[in-house]
Amino acid sequence: MKKQITKTLAIASLIGSSYLAKSQAPTTSFASIQVIHNSPDAAATTVDIYAGTTLLIDDLSFRHASQTFTNITAGTDIVIGVAPGTSTSSAQSIATFTANFAANSNNIIVADGLISATGYTPGIGTAGFTLNTYTAGLLAAPNGTTTSLLVHHGSTDAPTVDVVAPFTGAVPVIPNALVNNASYGDFSNYLDLPTANYKIQVRDQNSENVVAEYSAPLSALNLDGAALTVVASGFLNPANNSNGPAFGLYVASVTGGSLIPLPSTTVTSTRLQAIHNSADLAAAQVDVYLQSASTGTAAIKIIDNFAFRTASPYIDVPVGEVVTLSISSPTSTSAAGAIATFTYNLASSSKYQLIASGLVSTSGYAPSSTVTPFSLRAYASARERATNTNNTDLLVFHGSTDAPTVDIVAPFTGSVPVIPNILVNNASFGGFSNYLELPTANYKIQVRDQNSENVVAEYSAPLSTLNLDGAALTVVASGFLTPSNNSNGAAFGLYVASATGGSLIPLPSSTVTSTRLQAIHNSADLAAAQVDVYLQSASTGTAAIKIIDNFAFRTASPYIDVPVGEVVTLSIAAPTSTSSASPIATFTYNLASSSKYQLIASGLVSATGYSPSATAAPFGLRAYASARERSTNANNTDVLVFHGATDAPIVDVQAQGAGTIVNDIAYGAFNAAGYLELATNTTAGNFTLHVTNAAGTATVASYGAPLNTLGTTGLGLTVLASGFLDPTVNSTGPAFGLFAALPAGGALIPLPVLNLTTSLNEKTSELTNVILAPNPANDFTTVKINSLTSEESTITVSDVNGKVVLTLNPTLIVGDNTINISLSDLTNGIYFINVNHGNKTEYGKIIKF
Repeated sequence: MKKQITKTLAIASLIGSSYLAKSQAPTTSFASIQVIHNSPDAAATTVDIYAGTTLLIDDLSFRHASQTFTNITAGTDIVIGVAPGTSTSSAQSIATFTANFAANSNNIIVADGLISATGYTPGIGTAGFTLNTYTAGLLAAPNGTTTSLLVHHGSTDAPTVDVVAPFTGAVPVIPNALVNNASYGDFSNYLDLPTANYKIQVRDQNSENVVAEYSAPLSALNLDGAALTVVASGFLNPANNSNGPAFGLYVASVTGGSLIPLPSTTVTSTRLQAIHNSADLAAAQVDVYLQSASTGTAAIKIIDNFAFRTASPYIDVPVGEVVTLSISSPTSTSAAGAIATFTYNLASSSKYQLIASGLVSTSGYAPSSTVTPFSLRAYASARERATNTNNTDLLVFHGSTDAPTVDIVAPFTGSVPVIPNILVNNASFGGFSNYLELPTANYKIQVRDQNSENVVAEYSAPLSTLNLDGAALTVVASGFLTPSNNSNGAAFGLYVASATGGSLIPLPSSTVTSTRLQAIHNSADLAAAQVDVYLQSASTGTAAIKIIDNFAFRTASPYIDVPVGEVVTLSIAAPTSTSSASPIATFTYNLASSSKYQLIASGLVSATGYSPSATAAPFGLRAYASARERSTNANNTDVLVFHGATDAPIVDVQAQGAGTIVNDIAYGAFNAAGYLELATNTTAGNFTLHVTNAAGTATVASYGAPLNTLGTTGLGLTVLASGFLDPTVNSTGPAFGLFAALPAGGALIPLPVLNLTTSLNEKTSELTNVILAPNPANDFTTVKINSLTSEESTITVSDVNGKVVLTLNPTLIVGDNTINISLSDLTNGIYFINVNHGNKTEYGKIIKF
């Protein structure tokens, strides 16, 4: 009671003219104020408001407004103090503010922010307690048929937002932003709205994503003529704010009292962008209609004269109900007689992109509209902005009816690795990728076949030059690869749609800047058993980059991307290298995009220890410019043969039952006839090969080529003659053999020797009918020997470096003998088996896999 009496007397002194006779009244002017308590800090649940030392408003609770507007002296500085509700004087104020109110003004003061030093995020450093004042308050709406709304952002942990009236069933469906870019502490101007029942959405500051939706039943509550203040109140994340009151929109009337919460509601709209990518001339322009319960009985035209290769902006459409989109001719006046109709039930949790693609015409196009019919392809996770402002997010859509399945690749960029960066894998007509979140830079983008091996076309994507940081874009494959088969329609290209809509932007075509290359290490010189490979070109800048590390003899790289149209230097260095300085050898090329390369390292680097010497067979990179990663016929294996054995003469290669397939091939040469296109899709694709002298009269060695068993059908591969015929005069280097390199790279695969071969200096032998099987083998193999004598023998297994890894000493009996050899402890590779019996030796090779 004492506090109330004090308050009454103090107010009387502030507004003295209300109690004095007119003749005695001083010349004092006044303003009026209403205070709204919107500080969610638990330490300020109830407050007192003082004007100077005078108690002006007593026990004002959180989410309450003072009763009616209170008069206060105008035109002079007044210290407004905010004290706890238990205060007895202004000296107990927790915060003070100096105000000077204009005469005859109506001031709405909202107490926002925090007083507690801990327990809230953001804290008082960012959102300290304050009084935010709007100095042009209204006591009523301008007329009795409208309601005036003043909007205030008072939520400390809410970002900058828009307040939007969403889709209402009438054109336009661009969102109606009632309040734009409201930050904490801001007031809007008054919104003078026809008194009706509204939905109001709080969205991000770009009006793109809904934070929450509320009902504003102005008509139902008979608020005609009222002036209201709508306050964003509470915490978006109470858990980070001492479990304080949750976010909501609350309404204060001019009469004060408890703020009224606007009822939250399920979100009633989402966002949609339409892109016209149907290259059919019959649909060059269309109208788009929308019909749903929100639009009433009639479909409304939401896009007029929608042209091929244009996009709408993102628009608001209703959710939670059946929505019908009709595509009509551009002269339409209604959705009747639509070209096509599509029905959706859209979800508020999704954002949509609808791309019109395919054909409506029944003739004149290949493939026809039966194969690629007109359709609206929907993507339900569309973005209007990149998720990171330093990125550009790209969604890719394949919308070209006559284009095959393709990959989208970022080719060689001058950095390791040079394996192609596949952005989109196996994109087929009508399919979307996921978003590519790319650092904003200038890119080259290639359209390649679905194996990422052959370039269809290359384009520039100057994302940095166009300042597309933070943008979300859609890249559309558009038009026809073969216009002449498609009514001479628009030619193929990549086109970009932005979130703001408008004409699609063509990506500029570019000359192809890369090709593909496989390197194979086939130099049997022990001094080059492992090497590093460096590449330098204008694309790599001033430094050579290491593209293959510790490249081992009888291994192949996969096919990698390398730059074309410029001088490329390949340096071969020691495996301990840190740069291309002091290379073993250097080779310079100017590669062409029209070619695909295979480079085979062969020959010798050592000055001594080999016969013929490095002078006769120097180290080199042998280039083949028509390499294949795939066979030209899916039922075949395409085989390129290379002679890489320095001490082997000119030879022929014969296939069992097929005659000579490689004629007079010399060291360092590829088969002059190019690839052998061998049918391997049946077991007949397992071949027997005989390496013969140039005349074809004497067999040097016989090998199996189990291409069907190895699953090489559909591939292009290289078979190399490798190693030394006579290791004894070549530093005991690796022995001669035929090895296959697959396009995927890795260790070369030895072709199996078909039988044990009698040593050349052998005159007679007590061993006959020696059989080694299985070969290739996994866990074990068996040596079967028919012996003419009975005595102890020795069987050794050696690796390719001559190291004995296994020894057996079986005693042979006269007649047939079977000796099992366990291979389970050996690593995969090629091994040599020697059988010593008396003073005679026989040897052969076994492949462990």
